[in-house]
Amino acid sequence: MRRRGVRRKGKRHVLKGLKEKVRARFEVAVAEVDHHDVWQRATLAVACVSHDSRHANEVVSKAMDFIEGNVDGYVSDISVEIL
Repeated sequence: MRRRGVRRKGKRHVLKGLKEKVRARFEVAVAEVDHHDVWQRATLAVACVSHDSRHANEVVSKAMDFIEGNVDGYVSDISVEIL
């Protein structure tokens, strides 16, 4: 995810709100996992635990769509891994 015109403090504020919304709406875990020191970028991980991989994939996909639609910037890459 990339954002323009936001500094570190603003990045933390925006990410905190976004992560809280995603957690509450989709009941998933969300964490910033990379680019901590770069205020223009953020890498988020979304995790869903389920006994049904199709359900987990659907939840994560909806969470990613929500993130893309609610970020003031753009999502540059998405990858999904089912374990």
